[in-house]
Amino acid sequence: MPSVDKLVIALPKGRILDEAMPLVRGAGIEPEAEFDNPKTRLLRFATNHPHIDIIRVRSFDVATFVAFGAAHLGICGNDVLMEFDYPELYAPLDLGIGKCRLSVAEPADLAESDDPRRWSHVRIATKYPEVTRRHFAARGVQAECVKLNGAMELAPSLGLCSRIVDLVSTGSTLKANGLKEVEVLAEVTSRLIVNRAALKTRPDELTGWISSFRTACEARRAA
Repeated sequence: MPSVDKLVIALPKGRILDEAMPLVRGAGIEPEAEFDNPKTRLLRFATNHPHIDIIRVRSFDVATFVAFGAAHLGICGNDVLMEFDYPELYAPLDLGIGKCRLSVAEPADLAESDDPRRWSHVRIATKYPEVTRRHFAARGVQAECVKLNGAMELAPSLGLCSRIVDLVSTGSTLKANGLKEVEVLAEVTSRLIVNRAALKTRPDELTGWISSFRTACEARRAA
């Protein structure tokens, strides 16, 4: 557990970070200069607030760090929240960034005659097995999930699975790999998340930062 004197904020690596940082800075939190060094190996950074540190981790790990109390606040997509469904997390604010969708895709030639409404059993490559199983179980379809952490688009062409479930933004990666989106499981945006226990023990501090992020979001939308 982090020191009670330190507030730890978990931020995701990758493309979401570029969209998140204007909100973090808009909320009044400025990381140390090393944070913006693309060659840095550091994962934890000081900020302009002596009692606040930022950690930079994989997007899937943000939820875990916050759920288990290693961080108090974080930013992650609701795709991650849906997959892990941690009861320890409270997501008070949709930041409206990182917009994409969680979708089923399959080879374009298969999609020409395929109808997802007729499926009774599907084999799917995905890093979202829990979300995928729940989605299809709700309509009586058995989903056999093969867990992959990346390069999902290779699975159909190499015979691993005919279908994948993955995040889709523009669809250009699917198209480049001969795949077509055939069903949307969920619309995805990034959320501000809070550890529920920390919210009870440090209510004034955390509700204050939630309010600061809300103000930053409102300013972004008004710009």
